[in-house]
Amino acid sequence: MMTPSLKNLSLLALIWLLSACSQPNEVIALSGNTMGTTYNIKLNAHEGLLEAKALQAEIDLALEQVNDQMSTYRKTSELSQFNQLSVGETVQVSSDTIKVIAEGKRLHELTSGALDITLGPLVNLWGFGPDKKPLTVPTVEEIAAAKAKTGMDGFAIQATESQGALLKQKDGIYVDLSAIAKGFGVDKIASLLDQHQVSGYLVEIGGELRVKGSKNDSSPWRIAIEQPTTDGREIQQVIAPGTMGLATSGDYRNYFEDEGQRFSHLIDPRTGMPIKHTLASVTVLHPECMTADGLATAMMVLGTQASLALAKEQNLAIMLIEKQQQGFQVFYSEAFKAYVN
Repeated sequence: MMTPSLKNLSLLALIWLLSACSQPNEVIALSGNTMGTTYNIKLNAHEGLLEAKALQAEIDLALEQVNDQMSTYRKTSELSQFNQLSVGETVQVSSDTIKVIAEGKRLHELTSGALDITLGPLVNLWGFGPDKKPLTVPTVEEIAAAKAKTGMDGFAIQATESQGALLKQKDGIYVDLSAIAKGFGVDKIASLLDQHQVSGYLVEIGGELRVKGSKNDSSPWRIAIEQPTTDGREIQQVIAPGTMGLATSGDYRNYFEDEGQRFSHLIDPRTGMPIKHTLASVTVLHPECMTADGLATAMMVLGTQASLALAKEQNLAIMLIEKQQQGFQVFYSEAFKAYVN
């Protein structure tokens, strides 16, 4: 299964608002388990579409393939094989793995290092990775040692049109795609549904979403974004994103406490420490769910002002919820305001 280490999967259970179908088979509903979480799919039926069981079998196969490529929980996955290499060794990987890693590198540069797919040693050190340890605060020396094993200079992509490989260039480098692979899984299923000429759908994996068109009754797919609270699920904002990907990240449920101090599961790659600012959640809209997924994680690290500045510079649609003494304050980028009802 895909690692849930960098994002709290439960917080990302965004609520979709779906009206009941008036006619049999007007909307097909599929659900299952994948990547350490669940998936839920709603799609418009049409004449000639595969039966639901056959379509779900294709979906499950595609998601299993993503796990076999990028899961750090599977010791034989392409990514795990790379992580087990010694310096100077290479491993052949799929074009999908190359695509996700390349996007991780691009977002690392775009966010000034706030997203780092080599964060694995620090995530594991803090007890949020696949090799979970007792939840205690690491020493300064331990953090420095783990941080020394991170960095985009630790690997190189060797790719051609027909094949790709990853070269390990730094001892101890450990690539973890948790921040974007789930979003890629959403995109993968959306692409599969496009191949079957589905006119409208909503694909959700662990709270990451991809929406296309409208329902068969012409009503829009509506998404309700959670308020970042630990004691219940209140709706903060309802949007109709149209054809778009959506991802949310937050730190309000996945954390541990040590001697009265709270430590978030979101680690700042630049310091090696959990984030401490007041930003509680980030929602990002982007045509590619993989990109929205990575940006949501990065912006949780960046904080409110830096995220708004990046959104303005890149014309990104984002919604930020900041925890303040008097409650929550919501911030929208200009590009997001068009989606607010």
